Amino acid sequence: MPKPAVDTAALQSARRLRRFSRRAFLGGAVASALLAADAFVTGEVQRQRRQTVVLEVADDAARQRFPDASWILFPGYKTSWEEARIILASLRSSLAERGQLAAIGYSNLGLSVDEILDALRVYVRQRRLRTLYFYGHSFGGMVAVEVASRLLAEDGMQVEVILLDSTPASKYDVLDQGWFDSVVVLSDLGLKIPSVVRGGYEFGERVVHKNERTWSEIVDQTLEQLSPLAPSTVLIQTESQYIYDWNATRFTGALGTAQMAFFGNPGDQTVDYASARNRWDRLFAANMASSDLQTIGAFPAHASPQWSGIVYNRLLNQLLPQLLPLPRRLGAAGGGAG
Repeated sequence: MPKPAVDTAALQSARRLRRFSRRAFLGGAVASALLAADAFVTGEVQRQRRQTVVLEVADDAARQRFPDASWILFPGYKTSWEEARIILASLRSSLAERGQLAAIGYSNLGLSVDEILDALRVYVRQRRLRTLYFYGHSFGGMVAVEVASRLLAEDGMQVEVILLDSTPASKYDVLDQGWFDSVVVLSDLGLKIPSVVRGGYEFGERVVHKNERTWSEIVDQTLEQLSPLAPSTVLIQTESQYIYDWNATRFTGALGTAQMAFFGNPGDQTVDYASARNRWDRLFAANMASSDLQTIGAFPAHASPQWSGIVYNRLLNQLLPQLLPLPRRLGAAGGGAG
């Protein structure tokens, strides 16, 4: 009986299919493992950051020199705890000349000024602080102003200095309204965005407003939110709502003797530099000590001390002696014995 003819092409196709199936299976398995690991790490990070905390930056020299004074950094929109520490490390050479360094770590369960105040009060009590200086990083300047006004009204504690780094004084100072419009609409409907869709949500929200961003920006900003260390989507949603609702006039005349300083970059593509500067000047004229300094040369142009430390420290070394002159050292005046 003759043997059936072997279809060479069919056999080759079967072998290719078998090899492809193995590669596809292995690739799928690796991708699934990576996604599972990312989800696990993200879940752990989210669970560990359910409370608003004060993130201290260890600096024994600053603590010894200024045992009762501290800077408090209020991080900007979508700034992680890790990035907040990096910002302080970048500014250490100028800020640590006048106080200890700490930052507010916002809770992943959402932005709460009450929780910020509670955490700050504990920090002040434990450290026996008598002097506070605030650094508002982008939208964090809005939070810093509210916290300073409430500390004065509720605790009688006067914040000495409030630095506003590219801080909008109104939602109308934000150039890209798409940043928070859709987020606020969902919030108004009572819908909370789960962190499990953080990357997909970021991508979808930006595609809706694609005419306001390049595709490169869409991809970059989406990938930022895929990091397990990135703030939760619930925190981002509440930060957006805070910017949308913030009203500077509530705090006009409520900051006591605090000295304020606004600085930014005319090339800012996030906040309208001229609009924000004019609004801060007009509404807080009694407190505003400086609004002329600019972070020219910083990249990106918006609130980037973590990337442009040289530019920012140069500006602060020019500004801080005006606001907080240091005591003259012994012998500096040339008045030795003789």
